[in-house]
Amino acid sequence: MPTVDDLTRALRGSDLRVTRPRLAVLEAVHEHPHADTETVLRAARLMLGAVSHQAVYDVLRVLTDAGLLRRIEPAGSVARYEARTGDNHHHAVCRGCGAIVDVDCAVGHAPCLTASGSNGFVVDEAEVVYWGRCPACTAT
Repeated sequence: MPTVDDLTRALRGSDLRVTRPRLAVLEAVHEHPHADTETVLRAARLMLGAVSHQAVYDVLRVLTDAGLLRRIEPAGSVARYEARTGDNHHHAVCRGCGAIVDVDCAVGHAPCLTASGSNGFVVDEAEVVYWGRCPACTAT
C-alpha cells in the first residue's frame, strides 16, 4: 500500500494538483482493488467526512485520464477502478459472486495477443476477461 507521500508524488508526477479528495480516492482504490464508484465513495467519506458523488466521479475521471487509475467494465458489471496501470494485465471474474482478480499477461509481449487481422489498427492493448467461479463459490 503506498503512503500519502507516494500518492502525493504520483499526483505531482502527473502534473495534477494535490487535493484531499484526489488523495482519498487514490488511497481508496489502492485499498479496494476493482472497486465500484459506491465503494470508492464510502471509503473517501470515511477519510474526508463529506464528499459528494459528483466530486468522486470527477476525481475518478481525472485520475483515469492521467493514467493513475484504470477503469474496467466486465460485461454485466458497473465500472470498476484499479490502481494497477501501465501493464497489460487481464482479469478473472467470478460468475457466482462477481469477484474480480488480476491475471498477468498469458503469453508474450504486450499486447499479449496478436490479432489475426488488425484492419489497419495499431494495436497497443488486448483485453481478455476470464470467466468462471472463484474458490469460495466453487466450494458451495
